Amino acid sequence: MIGQRLRTAQRDRFAAADPLVPTPPPPPDGEVVTAATASGEQVAGVLQTKTHAPGTLDLLWSAQRVWQLFPYPGETGTEGMDALLRAWRRRMDAESPGPDSACTVTWPSRDAPAIHAFLRHGMVPVSVLALRTGPPPAEIPPEEVTVRLARPEDFEEVLALTKATFDYTALVTSHHRPDAAELMAPQLRRNLAAGAPIWLAETGGVATAVADCGWVDSAPGTWAAELLPKGHWGYVNNVATRPGSRGNGIGRALMSTVHRDFARRGATGTYLYYNPTNPLSSVFWPRQGYRPLWTFWEVRPASALR
Repeated sequence: MIGQRLRTAQRDRFAAADPLVPTPPPPPDGEVVTAATASGEQVAGVLQTKTHAPGTLDLLWSAQRVWQLFPYPGETGTEGMDALLRAWRRRMDAESPGPDSACTVTWPSRDAPAIHAFLRHGMVPVSVLALRTGPPPAEIPPEEVTVRLARPEDFEEVLALTKATFDYTALVTSHHRPDAAELMAPQLRRNLAAGAPIWLAETGGVATAVADCGWVDSAPGTWAAELLPKGHWGYVNNVATRPGSRGNGIGRALMSTVHRDFARRGATGTYLYYNPTNPLSSVFWPRQGYRPLWTFWEVRPASALR
């Protein structure tokens, strides 16, 4: 059980690191891992294990078997997180993770003292959840570019563009799913049929970029309330530009339309996930006004945790 002292310290630590990080929820169910600093200060965490079935959409961004730690390092800074990760490492000696596995932690991006501990134990930042608020930018699209909502008959073009993004991501991360198109096709087909906000940019009538979007409500008791400030958020799930068309302002024009539409419909702001090791997205999204809120730390396979 995670005591009240650690829970209060967690709330204060998150608030000091970033005022946009929501108040931490009660500790989740799971196995409690404990440790102590050199001075004897107690820290703890909750360990959960998930196994994703073959063919499920989660495998697009996750290992098949995942050990996720929810740390409660109190006011100990780097030292407490380091002690907790060492205890987790010892705990993993009792497991046989296999190659398609990972150890993960989700933590506020601006809590710099924790970063040193994560790196020391072999974890890398694989993704960030980034927010954008404020008015949409005034972007003048290239004359030959038009942006419209995708329709069910655009399925093949949208799928091909989306797959291109996953193919590129596989080059700059350790995560590769050869069956990515098969995994995402059913959900994409359903979203197009339902009229989801999936936007296409066309150049000369040819689809050159896509922005697959949606809506998420962050309200008390929802999963989103653990990650996002309260509100009605636009979600940018995936954005892809045809490789030969990058660098011509098409992505900026596409996102300008997306941001204006979300603003017109009353969005609190927009959020998305991007990989900080991706040399394209790590530049593009900050220029669009997004800033990290949460960082997802990972080590693969799970047995590589130091």
